[in-house]
Amino acid sequence: MLSIDILRQFLPLCWLKHNPLELTRSTAFFKQNLAFFYVVEFLIQTNMTDDPFESFLEVSFETAFTLLFIGFILYLNKTLYAYVQTTTAVLLCSNIVSLFIIPILVWLTLNQYLLSYYVLGLLFIWELALIAYIFRTTLSINLSASFAISAVYFILVYLGSFSIGQMLM
Repeated sequence: MLSIDILRQFLPLCWLKHNPLELTRSTAFFKQNLAFFYVVEFLIQTNMTDDPFESFLEVSFETAFTLLFIGFILYLNKTLYAYVQTTTAVLLCSNIVSLFIIPILVWLTLNQYLLSYYVLGLLFIWELALIAYIFRTTLSINLSASFAISAVYFILVYLGSFSIGQMLM
């Protein structure tokens, strides 16, 4: 199956539709999303830190923590068979939100308008809701538990990678 066809299947997840477990399992599409995720996160991180080596470290930790966290949660829930679909869904949704974040960060770099901070906050809430939706449908848990897992995901992945990156630099 072509990557465009698989993308069309996964894209409705960004509007909280479909179940990741019912979507096509494709390791090639997973790898493409992983590579795109890494590059986009690296560009965003480099824009914020101005140090490519520090950005490389933090994005490497962020990517590893993302893969490990999803695997650990699925292992605890005994649904490790859904690793490829779930991780692809999380990465794709993060990639879509990141595509909206990039112009906002450029705008923020140029002028510091308060509106850009509000838009970034809305994009963060959207990504939090997407990750919660994916965990809720994959793990068959209630809404509050999925938001809790999603919050723990963000804390461990983003703050964890930032903290480790700061300790190493």
